[in-house]
Amino acid sequence: MSKQFDVIVVGGGPGGYVAAIRAAQLGFNVACIDEWKNAKGGPALGGTCTNIGCIPSKALLQSSENYDQAGHHFADHGIAIKGLAMDVATMLGRKDAVVKQNNDGILYLFKKNKVTFFHGRGSFVKATDAGYEIGVAGSAPDSLVGKHVVVATGSNARALPGAPFDEEVILSNDGALRVGAVPAKLGLIGSGVIGLEMGSVWRRLGSDVTVLEALPTFLGAVDEQIAREAKKAFDKQGLKIELGVKVGEVKSGKKGVSVAWTNAKGEAQTLVVDKLIVSIGRVPNTVGLGADAVGLKIDGRGAIVVDDDCKTNLPNVWAIGDVVRGPMLAHKAEEEGVAVAERIAGQHGHVNFNTVPWVIYTSPEIAWVGQTEQQLKSAGRAYKAGTFPFMANGRARALGDTTGMVKFLADATTDEILGVHIVGPQASELIAEAVVAMEFRASSEDIARICHAHPSLSEATKEAALAVEKRTLNF
Repeated sequence: MSKQFDVIVVGGGPGGYVAAIRAAQLGFNVACIDEWKNAKGGPALGGTCTNIGCIPSKALLQSSENYDQAGHHFADHGIAIKGLAMDVATMLGRKDAVVKQNNDGILYLFKKNKVTFFHGRGSFVKATDAGYEIGVAGSAPDSLVGKHVVVATGSNARALPGAPFDEEVILSNDGALRVGAVPAKLGLIGSGVIGLEMGSVWRRLGSDVTVLEALPTFLGAVDEQIAREAKKAFDKQGLKIELGVKVGEVKSGKKGVSVAWTNAKGEAQTLVVDKLIVSIGRVPNTVGLGADAVGLKIDGRGAIVVDDDCKTNLPNVWAIGDVVRGPMLAHKAEEEGVAVAERIAGQHGHVNFNTVPWVIYTSPEIAWVGQTEQQLKSAGRAYKAGTFPFMANGRARALGDTTGMVKFLADATTDEILGVHIVGPQASELIAEAVVAMEFRASSEDIARICHAHPSLSEATKEAALAVEKRTLNF
């Protein structure tokens, strides 16, 4: 006899667990199925983000940043360090502890909100009069029936053709988070978020890092001015970034990896490294979902086809997060999860893709929301721009981190904020003000007129808004 639920969520990542909690808050009888396992075989809720993505990478970034500060910047503060050393095993242990805290926190939230959790792999079996039968495969197989089903199965790392991940020398984000010793030479294919963050971690700890990027421009999705500023900082740090390359044969062995590649001038090159991280994007995770069993429509890249409300081609079947269109970001998935739960309840859930913030947690951090200058130019939209450098910000000077700037883009006629771009200290936190402003369709003048605490990094945001009208006060 199948267990009956109002809502079944397949996947317990950021989108899935949030959707389950919100649906339960709205009075539904909710089940969530997730197959992630911890080292002991127990449940590890939180999906890629918590287990091998956002959370563990931030833990390693923090550890490596502390090490870098101790080795290169503490002396500026009069702090003398002797015998500085990095214990990688301890660093990884701390990372694992942070992950477990998040895993356990989601289990607690499920209990608090009366979400029934099933540990295993969920897949469609068939449509029934009562909804959809979902099978749970795992150590405790089960059968569930849900009136509504929300698919939140996330994504997987895309492998380089001819060079599958072995997670020993050719690494995805998973293996990159489990490297047991600092590699003397580290290679990265792809200069996206994962590549730059992991490259930064091991570069700080002493690796000689080379990044091979196929695109002719660095961080093509980022505002060009901000990307140039970021690249200058990375070049200064010692990250070797090669643009416009063509990657050829990749050979791996017990001693490392050899990558044949051609540079932008067409010259043949060979990169020999101890470890190779491949960061060339992600693919929707729909294999094994049982979509054919119920006729769920999947597109050519493996994503579930949905409309603007995250509805699939099947009645009462929804899909959210990395497994559908749109940016593959944890917070985007969360917003869609909340919106879908509210739509199931007859409410008007809303997600504004134009105000989804993006962040790269390198040093300097890079964050942005809205349109870039090149997008506005391409669209022929008249705009005004204003920038303010952190080198003119008192708090940044006191922190000893004056790299970067804040940039505002506003409509030339109405002054509505069209985009805000930041490279510099704590950009991931500063961008929130811009998101709020854009949600309320604020003008740059609105931000310029708001009192910001002094001294604070956020004053750079105010000054960049003032710069739109060429009236900065401190630069």
